[in-house]
Amino acid sequence: MTPDEFRAYGHRLIDFIADYRATIATRPVRATTEPGAIRAQLPTEPPADAESFDAVLTDLNTILLPGLTHWQHPRFFGYFPSNAELASVLGDFLSTGLGQLGLNWQSSPALTELEELACDWMRQMVGLSGAWSGVIQDTASTSTLLALLCARERATHFSLVRGGLQGEPKPLVVYVSTQSHSSVEKAALLAGFGRDNVRAVPVDDAFAMRPDALEAAIRADLDAGKVPCAVVATTGTTASTALDPMGTIAEIAARHRIWVHVDAAMAGSAMILPECRGMWAGIEGADSLVLNPHKWLGAVFDCSLFYVRDTEHLIRVMSTSPSYLRTQADGKAPNYRDWGIALGRRFRALKLWCLIRAEGVSGLQARLRRDIANAAWLAEQVSRTPNWRVVAPVPLQTVCLVHEPPGLSGDALDAHTRDWAERVNASGAAYLTPAVLAGRWIVRVSVGSITTERADVEAAWNAMRSAAERGNS
Repeated sequence: MTPDEFRAYGHRLIDFIADYRATIATRPVRATTEPGAIRAQLPTEPPADAESFDAVLTDLNTILLPGLTHWQHPRFFGYFPSNAELASVLGDFLSTGLGQLGLNWQSSPALTELEELACDWMRQMVGLSGAWSGVIQDTASTSTLLALLCARERATHFSLVRGGLQGEPKPLVVYVSTQSHSSVEKAALLAGFGRDNVRAVPVDDAFAMRPDALEAAIRADLDAGKVPCAVVATTGTTASTALDPMGTIAEIAARHRIWVHVDAAMAGSAMILPECRGMWAGIEGADSLVLNPHKWLGAVFDCSLFYVRDTEHLIRVMSTSPSYLRTQADGKAPNYRDWGIALGRRFRALKLWCLIRAEGVSGLQARLRRDIANAAWLAEQVSRTPNWRVVAPVPLQTVCLVHEPPGLSGDALDAHTRDWAERVNASGAAYLTPAVLAGRWIVRVSVGSITTERADVEAAWNAMRSAAERGNS
């Protein structure tokens, strides 16, 4: 493709995306296709000869578009907000178009220094002290794996340069909440701890980790001759946005010299609001944390920020220095290949930089406050309506609720919950995600798409009541 052809098709693609965003509210939120239907419409073999890009655009519009679940829809309330603010889309487009590859500072000075700046802007925005340094990873899953690798090496005095975990005389233990994201256990397994050495700490009535149970688990492992290595605390759990008591957890961990990692993937964005920072009080006692601007804040996926207090330790664990990557700039600027798993990195900072500049801190704060207020309004409506119940605290933008018709309980109530949620989703009026909380099925309503307003929340609430009452009639 020549630059002139790129210019012409690029204009058409921008128009396509703009039209898609302008009309997205008219579409059913969830994809209506059946499994295999999209692939069945596409050739089974690659084209032997070049095709016109017009053919690509035709297939995009007629085959792929009907197979999209519209995450940017104003009535998307599933999973978590995964926003793609259009200013950030342009930043991502720039990143791809410029084609930069960050192997070290010299391979792209602007890539490195803008990432350094964007991470520090976010540090200031969420109220972290200057002791923290950040780097952009792809997802929180990767960031949590990095944290546990760092914890493992600190606890073993860098066993990686000896026999690794296989050479350690005592098993290392990781402590997580029963409400921790599944990626935390996955990271512990990949880091070599083994499932037998992952402790699921019980939670309280608000679904937050119980410090007394954490202390008891640590002491039991010490008595058994094991080595407590890391605690993963959560600010805003996946199911209910529960808030683990960071300060107390950090104090317990400090007494036992245990690494503390904080998963604030979704809720970390809320810390740009000064009134929310009490939710992670004690954060300065942690060793590492992750927050995802590609969720609620509005940056295009993927853009996960991993912060540590001891960069020298992270670099010692993750560094590689092949001769072909050594330059005279080493030591004068960060080489982010030594801050994570991947050698190369994309210019991810552009999409975060464009977002912050285009919206401003005040604009981002206003949107998050709107979402928190809309979630509080929904929780109030649910609480005031007979046979409906809010089943978890609502500190942020997620409302966990259940419809409980008289005489229905146990497995029958679970089936009713899943059925009415599916009716809402199948209707296209809204998208919700059921989940298990305290052993029973509930429905999560995650408020936070960029264009979601009070009217959209009201429409979703009406759709929920209609679907639940119709299923119980």
